[in-house]
Amino acid sequence: MVLIGVLIVIIGFIVRINPLLVVTAAGLATGLLAHQSLYDIIEQFGTAFTTNRYMAVFIATLPVIGILERFGLREQAESVVAKIKAATTGRILTAYLIIREAAAAAGLTSIGGHAQMVRPLVAPMAEGAAEAKYGKLPDHVRDDIRAHSAAVDNIGLFFGEDVFIAIGAILLMKGFFDQNGIPSDPLHMALWAIPTAVAALIVHSIRLHRLDRSLHKLFHRENGKGRE
Repeated sequence: MVLIGVLIVIIGFIVRINPLLVVTAAGLATGLLAHQSLYDIIEQFGTAFTTNRYMAVFIATLPVIGILERFGLREQAESVVAKIKAATTGRILTAYLIIREAAAAAGLTSIGGHAQMVRPLVAPMAEGAAEAKYGKLPDHVRDDIRAHSAAVDNIGLFFGEDVFIAIGAILLMKGFFDQNGIPSDPLHMALWAIPTAVAALIVHSIRLHRLDRSLHKLFHRENGKGRE
């Protein structure tokens, strides 16, 4: 019967009730069926919240970013980039790729991210550079630029973090090799990740350069909207 909490969670998610209410009800039901007092159940809720309160730090950043966007963060990012004549979508994304990969290689994996950087700053700057050069963007072009912005963050983090010796991926591989009797050294793994990271940086920079060329062809050959 103590597994009734699992059933409550399944039913709650199927009928799409508020997840917080579902999990709370499942916890209360499980505790009461396990003959715990209401005081003990609430105490365990409080202990779990206190132990895992650092998880709420990420959630707290989301409303802050939402407030900044409401008061014109995206518009300011677009207008600032539009004043830089040499800025293009590909160049801006390449600069972010270098920063993101270098920071991840130094262990600073928290610098960046889709919610913290890509949506409020990187994507608007990339779109602003394209709008300054070609005028108003159609929706499919805007979506393409946003997809490239998200990809830059993923690629920079994925290939950059393996260069840092104390990152989880390196330690996971070290543990796997040790369990299977294969001698390994985290330092050597990190060193061998450097050529891969450099290759990823070069290859994706070329892709971003091709993005600039594709935008140029799209607006100058098909619509004739571009302005040098």
